[in-house]
Amino acid sequence: MATISRSNLGKLHEKISVKLEKSDYLPSFEKSLKEYGRKANIPGFRKGMVPAGLIKKMYGPSLFTDEVLKTVDREIIGWIQKEKIQIFAQPLPLDTDMSQLDVNNPLDYTFHFEIGLKPEFKMPDLAKAKTTRYVVNVTEEMIDSEVTRLQNRYGNMKDEESIQSEENVINVNFVEADANGNPIEGGATKENSLLVKYFTEGKRKNWTGKKVGDQLTLTLKEAFEEKEREWIISDLGLDKNDPAAADKYFNIVLTKVGILEKRELNEEFFEQLYPGKEVKTTEAFRGKIKEEIQAYWDGQATNQLHDQLYHELLDNTKMEFPEAFLKNWLKTQGENPKTDEEVEADYPKFNTQLKWTLISEKIVNENNIQVDPQDLRSFAKNQLFSYMGGANLADDQPWVNDYVERMMKDRKFVEDAYHRIQTQKLFEWGATQLKPADKNIDAEAFTKMVEEHQHHHH
Repeated sequence: MATISRSNLGKLHEKISVKLEKSDYLPSFEKSLKEYGRKANIPGFRKGMVPAGLIKKMYGPSLFTDEVLKTVDREIIGWIQKEKIQIFAQPLPLDTDMSQLDVNNPLDYTFHFEIGLKPEFKMPDLAKAKTTRYVVNVTEEMIDSEVTRLQNRYGNMKDEESIQSEENVINVNFVEADANGNPIEGGATKENSLLVKYFTEGKRKNWTGKKVGDQLTLTLKEAFEEKEREWIISDLGLDKNDPAAADKYFNIVLTKVGILEKRELNEEFFEQLYPGKEVKTTEAFRGKIKEEIQAYWDGQATNQLHDQLYHELLDNTKMEFPEAFLKNWLKTQGENPKTDEEVEADYPKFNTQLKWTLISEKIVNENNIQVDPQDLRSFAKNQLFSYMGGANLADDQPWVNDYVERMMKDRKFVEDAYHRIQTQKLFEWGATQLKPADKNIDAEAFTKMVEEHQHHHH
């Protein structure tokens, strides 16, 4: 009968020794050998009539090793389940001389493994955490800007003979040239559409009165301020991090002049944007837009609160790890074993991810956070609608249901969706445990704060 003993190797790091007696593996080996003999196809012998000695000689060593190792695995798994031990990954074999396995001389064998034990830990009291729920103030200027954006988006473009204002929309062709306007062979070229006001203030007046076919020869630095220049450089296929890119000359050739006629604010427009919502007046229209802007910023504030929750749990949960075991595990995983230097470089990030995984598991298990099939179907449906540009589509159409059912059979999609939904539910639960203080903030300050935080963590 197999026996298993354990000894300490370090913090949450143990050695387990599995001693097998011949009687633990020999019967299953002999049975396996007989089954192989019945199925083996060997030239010169009828199926099932191959001499046992030949089968043992040809296949015995590999079958013997397989059965011994399968018995060891079975004993370890049974022992771990019986002892209710929580371990990381799987037991790692310590140095074992496999040449000791001899099919012609079965013996009692002892195998040694190392295991890393999961730590016991206590999470912080979230109700006592100092957290902030930011409330972004929706201003009249923000509403004005969105109204203008919608009027422009749904407006009509009207052709004009010449440029008369900085609000003109122009189509231009960028052709790389020298300072005298001579095109450079093999230089960058690109068609683009932009507003006259995107040019630097000093150059806008140079466009006034220009007609189709006219051109200006400018460096990108002269033509555009930094923000516009950066996306123009990228659009031209140049390296935005190369300082020399901004000093390149281009012939900017005018190919079309237009002016955008903004959509009129009337009931027809309101009904198009908010069908069936009974939006009849400009005041009601602005009210709807304010609701949407507020919902967006409330969502961003919720994400930021979830970020605070993440750091509260991660930074204030004390947890010990079997570092020696985990580094050894990291070193041996994958097709290409890692060097000690690579392991040391990767371990801090791995340790943080592992810590968050243990915290997540504890929260999910203790609070019975579940993801059911309907959650997965709703996720698939919402993902489809987002692909369609957020269009207001009826969700009971046959083709929508066909898409959802097809995705439910995609194992990778289901696993990814399950994880994302579970994580969202985890954060939603965590947020109910917090007692954040509300703080009013303007959109610009909130955005800057979030960007600085993201930059700090990258």
